[in-house]
This record gives sequence, C-alpha cells and structure tokens, in this order.
Amino acid sequence: MLLEVKNVTKSFFSEGKKILALKDISFSVDEDEFLAIVGPSGCGKSTILRIIAGLETPDKGQVLFHGQPVLSPTQKITMIFQQFGLLPWKTVLENVELPLEILGVEEKERRKAALSFIKKVGLSGFENSYPHELSGGMKQRVGIARALALQPEILLMDEPFSNLDALTAEILREEILAIWRDKNNVTNTFIMVTHLIEEAVYMADRVIVFSPRPGRIIGDIKINLPRPRKEYQRHPEFFKACDKIRGLIRKSTELTNELMLR
Repeated sequence: MLLEVKNVTKSFFSEGKKILALKDISFSVDEDEFLAIVGPSGCGKSTILRIIAGLETPDKGQVLFHGQPVLSPTQKITMIFQQFGLLPWKTVLENVELPLEILGVEEKERRKAALSFIKKVGLSGFENSYPHELSGGMKQRVGIARALALQPEILLMDEPFSNLDALTAEILREEILAIWRDKNNVTNTFIMVTHLIEEAVYMADRVIVFSPRPGRIIGDIKINLPRPRKEYQRHPEFFKACDKIRGLIRKSTELTNELMLR
C-alpha cells in the first residue's frame, strides 16, 4: 500500500462561520494505480488533494505515505493544478527546471532532466518559448513536465483538462495515460480529481465518489474495462459504470437537498 488517507476531516472558516468541507474520509492507493475522485462542486475534491500533497493540514485524521505521516510538501508527491501556474517571465525550459533549481540540483543535471521531460510531453522545439506564446494545451504540458521532472512516486492532478478545448483535452488524456503506462518512469501512481464522470471511467482503475459538502465517500467503484479503452467508450459496460456513479451522486444530492429543506 503506497498511500493511506485515514479518517480525514477538514473545515474552513468563511465570514466568521465554520464550514465542514470533508468528513471522515478514508481510502488507500496502491502502487501503479490510477485513481479518480468525482463528486459535485464544493464537495472537497480539491481539498483532499491538497491534504495529500501536504499543502493543507486536516483537522482530524492523517495521510500516510509509505507508512509515514505527510506533514508538509514532498517532491515524492507533486501536483498539477487547473491553472497552469507558469512564471510568465521564464521560458518553458526555465519553468520546468525551477523546482529542481529550488532543490539545489546542479545546472547541468537539472537541464538534462528538464529537456528529457519536455521531450516526453511533446514540446521539443519550444524550450525557449514564453508562456504567452503557448496554447492552453501546451501550457498544461509544461506543467506536467515540471511535475514529472521531480520524479515523484505519486502525481496529483486537479481537473487538469478543465481549461482546455475538447480535442486538446482528448489528446492530453492519451498522453497522460501513456506516461502512466511507461514502466521507465518513476512516476507510476496517479490521483486525479475531475467533474467529468466519463473522463474518470475512461482513465481510472478505480473511481471514488464524494457526496455533497461535507464530502464523504459514498462509493468506491472498480473499473474493470480492458485497456486501452478508446474502443470501449461506447461499450454498454462503460455506460453502466458511468450511470452507477451518476446515480450515487444524484441520490446523495437529492437526500442532502431534502435535509436542507426540513
């Protein structure tokens, strides 16, 4: 077992009011697994990623990585955000090099690593380009290369395709899956938050389903479709898995709404 989330509860304060975001979240992730997390807006999906990454501290519970508590960010667990987060005054190469530079990696070594991952995400020839010269898909590729350059064991992705057009998102999904399947990569465990149920079923081995806020786990669905799944997107079993997840979210949302009206 690579990662364990154990009984995590998290709340925030907004306008003087305490808002419970997550309640008693527990799940585990195995090495080589691709896990997706889905649920309605505001249910704490991004929050649990930030807690796993060590960017947020839970009120209760803990996250264990190789059996040790995650208390702060670590290069072994990196994250790709919805917003590309590139420094506009730095080139593609410099943006990918940045985390390695912060870690004190020598220039020659970090440049070699950065160029390798720039090539891996299909951006060879754009090393000296600046973010304003890139399309949205290319910017996200830079973010992916930057995260992978640290050679993490776990890659967290927070709705990584939500700001892209449909065709670019489709291409990037395939590239992410190719990177995950490449046994030469150190990074072989992916956790993705998405609001698209079809995307989760297409990419993941398992889909964890969150309820409306406070986020609780209401489903842990194993996706047994063969890979690659391109030809299975219109298969009855694909739609069956999507409908099962959608039904869980709908039922939980309706129940939450009923309780709020009482």
